Amino acid sequence: MLSTTRRLWPYIWPRDRFDLRLRIFLALLALLVAKFVTIAVPYAFKWATDSLTANAGNDPVRLMVLGPVMLTALYGVLRTAMAVFTQLRDALFAAVAMNAVRRMANDVFVHLHQLSLRFHLERKTGGLTRVLERGRTAIETMVRMVTLTGLPTLVEFALILGVFFVQYDWRYALVTTAMIVAYMAFTTIATNWRIGIRRSMNESDQDANTKAIDSLLNYETVKYFNAEAREAARYDHSMARYERNSVKSYTSLAVLNAGQAAIFTAGLTAVMIMCVYGIRAGTNTLGDFVLINAMMIQLYQPLNFMGMFYREMKQAIIDIEQMFNILERNPEIRDRPGAAPLQAGAGVVRFEDVRFSYDPQREILRGVSFEAPAGKTIAIVGPSGAGKSTISRLLFRFYEPQSGRITIDGQDIAQVTQNSLRRAIGIVPQDTVLFNDSIGYNIRYGRWDASQDEIEDAAQLAQIDAFIKSLPDGYKAQVGERGLKLSGGEKQRVALARAILKQPEIMVLDEATSALDSFTERDIQEALDRVAEGRTTLVIAHRLSTVVNADEILVLDKGVIVERGRHEALLAEGGVYAGMWNRQREVDDAQERLRRAEQEEGASMRSRVEV
Repeated sequence: MLSTTRRLWPYIWPRDRFDLRLRIFLALLALLVAKFVTIAVPYAFKWATDSLTANAGNDPVRLMVLGPVMLTALYGVLRTAMAVFTQLRDALFAAVAMNAVRRMANDVFVHLHQLSLRFHLERKTGGLTRVLERGRTAIETMVRMVTLTGLPTLVEFALILGVFFVQYDWRYALVTTAMIVAYMAFTTIATNWRIGIRRSMNESDQDANTKAIDSLLNYETVKYFNAEAREAARYDHSMARYERNSVKSYTSLAVLNAGQAAIFTAGLTAVMIMCVYGIRAGTNTLGDFVLINAMMIQLYQPLNFMGMFYREMKQAIIDIEQMFNILERNPEIRDRPGAAPLQAGAGVVRFEDVRFSYDPQREILRGVSFEAPAGKTIAIVGPSGAGKSTISRLLFRFYEPQSGRITIDGQDIAQVTQNSLRRAIGIVPQDTVLFNDSIGYNIRYGRWDASQDEIEDAAQLAQIDAFIKSLPDGYKAQVGERGLKLSGGEKQRVALARAILKQPEIMVLDEATSALDSFTERDIQEALDRVAEGRTTLVIAHRLSTVVNADEILVLDKGVIVERGRHEALLAEGGVYAGMWNRQREVDDAQERLRRAEQEEGASMRSRVEV
């Protein structure tokens, strides 16, 4: 706990925010005033009680001046002041607590974007967002608990024990101290027992949440394969585990609360009996009986808070540690010391004997070397798993090669800043995932300071402007989760417009049309060809019909460039490329024959209907 608190301290005590530090001082002052008033409340109750009893002749001057009514009114004023100062303390500290939550959450969010692609591919998004959500709640809980519960409770303990020791008898303080120690010991033991239960409950909750998000994100796939019942069974299995752990959690909580109540009641009963003996001996008044009872009952609330404090703090530490574990995770790719911005000019891209593997036991690229001259289009083709998309990931520095180097205009990309590198490269990916926002927002994402006219110009080049303007909301039309309200071709055009708006020196087309039908592919290919003019362009393609006009085609197979040249020359060689071309032509011819047959059948049916 001390380690976690020490790491949180810069967020609680921000050096750059004098106003928040002042709030902390004022909140502590309000805390102390509230606690002194809290101790005074039982005294007002005692004086009012004594003034109503025959044994109240100990202080006739006070009774003459104030009387029972005034003392009762004083009791009410003190209770009101106690509530006011307590709420004032909470109000003053709220800005401090929420600032700590915001800054910590933002630091984690920023760090998540700095972590490598490998980290995000290995983690489930649902589980990651759950960690972030729980961590935010835990920070708020811990900050508020420490400052608004832990410290006030310790002050109140000290004041009550001081009153018992000075005004009554050391035995009152001893019994009360023994009760507090027993209460806290029992709470600690029981809470440690419950921690394992809570951890299992959280894990099952996280697992259920992850399965729900994963299934909903793949809604169409679930429908395609009639897998609703299977998905429901998977989700219910996780929820059943969560149910069992939740029942255990609530049962253990009942045991904890019952034990705490028993220990406190034993301590309360003991000091009340001691006071009864004091009244019989004439050393105490009925007001003392009321005061001791009120003080002990008043002690129950902070004691109960301390039980909750320990439970919540233990859980908060677990949740915060998960966030700190993320913060401690070093980015796989970092800017090197002294890294300079990329000075992008002509946009010449070179791969020099690049070797790379995701897993040391399986090499993906094995000594790949090529050059993409300025303003030229270089196509990279090959069978699935040959390493084509890995080339684009290395160019963006999502990963770094184990050996060899990649340069842009003669500058090693490992020696330049990542921001400047990625500013110089645009991409139209195979799987276009859009933000759940407007079409205009998704296009503007390419260059955030672009004007509306520039956005519309990019949309026109991508041949999607007419479609957008046909929508009721135009550029403000929402695309839905992951862009599901748009067709595949429409999403690709939005991605293309976004890349055009970025105005990069280098363009990467990563199988940008592989998921489209042949007609949509032709339309988008025309737009892609126009965008590639005058830019260094890397086309990573599965469908060879999209690369016939490339200045050079690289055939990649098992991580090695096995052929290179223009389309006609590669066909003439009769090698790997020619074989791939012939197989794709056979598939395309079969699809064309099927399309024509469907058209002829449709025309025949229409003619029979007309007759």
